[in-house]
Amino acid sequence: MLLIIDDDSAIRASLAFLFKKEGFEVKAVGTPTEALEVLRAERPELILLDLNFSIETSGEEGMRLLRQIRAKYPAVPVVLITGWGTIDLAVEGMKAGARDFITKPWQNDYLLQSVRTILNLAQQVPQSANRQRLDQKYQFEHIVGQDPKLLEILETVGRIAPTDAPVLITGESGTGKELIAEAIHRNSKRRVRPFVKVNLGGISSTLFESELFGHVRGAFTDAKSDRTGRFELAHRGSIFLDEIGELDLSSQVKLLRVLQERTFEPLGSSKSRTVDVRVVCATNRNLEEMVAQGTFREDLFYRINLITVKLPALRERPGDIPLLAEAFVNNLKTIYERPALRLSAAARQWLSTLRLPGNIRQLKNLVERTVLLSGGEVLEVDDFQKNLPATPTPSAQGTLPEVGTLTLDEMEYQMIRRAMEFHRNKVSKVARSLGITRFALYRRLEKYGISYDAES
Repeated sequence: MLLIIDDDSAIRASLAFLFKKEGFEVKAVGTPTEALEVLRAERPELILLDLNFSIETSGEEGMRLLRQIRAKYPAVPVVLITGWGTIDLAVEGMKAGARDFITKPWQNDYLLQSVRTILNLAQQVPQSANRQRLDQKYQFEHIVGQDPKLLEILETVGRIAPTDAPVLITGESGTGKELIAEAIHRNSKRRVRPFVKVNLGGISSTLFESELFGHVRGAFTDAKSDRTGRFELAHRGSIFLDEIGELDLSSQVKLLRVLQERTFEPLGSSKSRTVDVRVVCATNRNLEEMVAQGTFREDLFYRINLITVKLPALRERPGDIPLLAEAFVNNLKTIYERPALRLSAAARQWLSTLRLPGNIRQLKNLVERTVLLSGGEVLEVDDFQKNLPATPTPSAQGTLPEVGTLTLDEMEYQMIRRAMEFHRNKVSKVARSLGITRFALYRRLEKYGISYDAES
């Protein structure tokens, strides 16, 4: 049974009709007193609560009722209904324990989708993670590992994938956030629809609207023809918004509106378009700290993280390092036509002791570099050690290496490492000192698997 709490009889009737038509049992009440009486008599599966009972209370009565419900009936999920003008109130409600918020005027499809998602998540019971059972039940063939932390994450991914819940994937650079996003899509009901990837860290604020929402011919000087935006390309599928922590505040507002209302206007057009997408975001930054610092909108934060998946660093699951290295070697066998290529037992053991600040990406680069430069078919510890980038000694830092002793990539790696150490991992200062943009530096940090201060 769904319980609708709203002082407007027209809204109560509209919502009741919508959900009854979809097969739900519904009860609708107009006051907090009536709502508490219903709750004392029976337990609803979900509550739809309008925060604004009257103009005078400005949401205070609704917030008070929400806190009472959360205190007495914490297992019952609550979805808030509020106007766009009082979205700050909805954020307060999310802090108080509401599961989602919908703004008026709502879209029926989106409201139904939100309710079904929350009910599906509430009904699913986690099972003990086992790799064989997970592989039989889900499509995780591109994800390598047996560590309990990883298996717990895959269990969560398998449970949330069939829903339309927005997911926020966090973790250090190189931990495999894109692979997890792909797994969510591949195991969802949208699997046959598009999966569109967007690296927000590589899109300037001036191009944000055109890239994500498209533009019409003549919208700006170089707009020679219409362009379809990423959201429209992802219609009925999933969109992966990587590096969402890199968005500036003005772009965050524009993104929030399309996530909230599921409508957008291409740049230069006055005609709204509706889009149906499942949103998966990722970041290596601490969004909660950014919210506290005022650099990331709190309402956007609550909109994207109904479910949060935190990926462990590779050093936290060292037993998976040899498995990943072997998977990379097996893939390179085919690419470079070296069928006898394999890791020695000693190399497998040695690799598991590496710290690998660049995580899976750094390991992959190390393995491929070693395969390319090794003449033997059995990769030994020495082969890998020769291909670990060397950290320059203090006495050698003022001199240039002899020609032929380092590749251009290795020189670039060392220069970036030295700049990072000198500027204490402050990315903005390092980028300025090297004469490149922050985004260009981020790409090189990921390329070489160099860890950095994500809040810099």
